Amino acid sequence: MTITLHEPRVRTVLDRLFDSATADETFEAPWDERRSAGAQERADALAGVYMPISARGGDLLYGLVRSSRPETVVEFGTSFGISTLYLAAAVADNGRGHVYGTEMSAEKVAKARANLDEAGLGGVVTVLPGDARRTLADLKGPIGLVLLDGWKELCLPVLRDLEPRLAPGALVVADDIDQASMADYLAYVRDPSNGYVSVAFPVEDGMEISCRA
Repeated sequence: MTITLHEPRVRTVLDRLFDSATADETFEAPWDERRSAGAQERADALAGVYMPISARGGDLLYGLVRSSRPETVVEFGTSFGISTLYLAAAVADNGRGHVYGTEMSAEKVAKARANLDEAGLGGVVTVLPGDARRTLADLKGPIGLVLLDGWKELCLPVLRDLEPRLAPGALVVADDIDQASMADYLAYVRDPSNGYVSVAFPVEDGMEISCRA
């Protein structure tokens, strides 16, 4: 069985992006906590900055998509498309489904699309430019998997927007849960009354995996 994630053209793009992210020393966390700047202002200011998931986090995403086989995958916060490549590779190997990414920076939208095309995965991904709370408003469900990796104070509002369209048993993955600005989100998904079974997974800054039960 072919594993698209391991194909040379995909690995070449991922390796280049991870190398660029490692060399990028301009990002000083936690930018998401500088609430005086609006989301679009921050996105424009950080248009050249990598804020990637870890390689192990990417492998986890690939495995979750392969095993759950969602028809619709939503990603909040595409950036340069590193996490999107893992999601797209899994969708391609499933032979079904589509990934909808979201990104506020027009510069990053263009680069993410180019990276996906270079890897041969552009056909299974649509990157929506602009504010995710607007661009995802008309996206039809059921949504089988959600990755929340955009501005941390918006993860909970975006999830609440998507909840009516989540499939029963949908998986919701949130990255960087060690950041203080994720506290409200974690409190929400860890409260059984909100309809989730949730567990923290130890990859780098941490991922929260929540099942819409």
